[in-house]
Amino acid sequence: MASTDGMRIGILTGGGDAPGLNAAIRGVGRRALPAGATVLGVRNGWRGMIGEGSFFELDRRFFSGILQLGGTLLGSSRVNPMKLDHGREEVLANIRRAELDALVAIGGDDTLSVAAWLAEQGAPVVGVPKTMDNDLSVTEYCIGFDSAVTIVTEALDRLHTTAASHHRVMVVEVMGRDTGWVAVMGGLAGGADQILIPEYPVTIGEVVEHVNERGKQGSDFSIIVVAEGFEMEGLTAKDEAEGTRDAFGHVQLNRRGVGYRLAEMLEELTGNETRTTVLGHTQRGGSPSAFDRIWATQVGAKAWDLIEAQRFGQMGIVQCGEVTTASIRDVVAEQRRVPEELYRLAQVFY
Repeated sequence: MASTDGMRIGILTGGGDAPGLNAAIRGVGRRALPAGATVLGVRNGWRGMIGEGSFFELDRRFFSGILQLGGTLLGSSRVNPMKLDHGREEVLANIRRAELDALVAIGGDDTLSVAAWLAEQGAPVVGVPKTMDNDLSVTEYCIGFDSAVTIVTEALDRLHTTAASHHRVMVVEVMGRDTGWVAVMGGLAGGADQILIPEYPVTIGEVVEHVNERGKQGSDFSIIVVAEGFEMEGLTAKDEAEGTRDAFGHVQLNRRGVGYRLAEMLEELTGNETRTTVLGHTQRGGSPSAFDRIWATQVGAKAWDLIEAQRFGQMGIVQCGEVTTASIRDVVAEQRRVPEELYRLAQVFY
């Protein structure tokens, strides 16, 4: 194991913010500083590795009192150096310019895809899994997912009472571009009456039939959770959604109006008064759950273990309730989708 005294490491957070990011940053820093390392924050994700670079030193005071804070104190962006002229070369040059012995990239499949490429070029990069969508392969834990599910659950608890009081159908749109983890887990925990996710197609006729059947059984209200990336005839397709795309090719799905359009169709076809709630960025905001604080700390600390062992191109993941490691490339190889067994379980409680 190489000596860490005098080592210089950088930490960046890329993509969308998520509760638990600061806990992970703290996990890295509080392990690195006592080992004699200098810790540098990279401002605003990969943007801070472009041009001349943007770094600032993180001392012990920086890591004090940040465990419970949402967002990321390092800032973030959706800049993709792989799509910029000379972007790859500039990132590699900034690793050398800042004399980094290691770079910790905290993010989802977009951020980590860049990190995987860097590792393949021989750069000293390690990763940390973060995505509210919970769709990274191999790992069972991603920073921010539990906090997002908690927000959805609390929202459904509150919406049940107003839906029942006014005998309404409530359509709740939640995050989930390509996978329905937040919708399924939040819907299960919050007692949703129907859950619509990208992995499993459902027709508007089936949704209408379900609402009508509930009415026949004496339930004069319904709570329907729909993931923002859900596709159905009558809804604007994801590829046709309006708005500019980010550097990784993603369009802002909130502009599709999936929840609003679905509510309009249901009201027209069932005659039930229907309302829409779009939780949007409230799922990203606020303090992380205890679960996210604990596991984000552990995968952050694992990043330092990998640096000490010079195991670059690797990242901390969670499997079977334990922190272990996997290659960054394996983690971004494919999306982890909601298994049919879990989806069918949710249907039992419709």
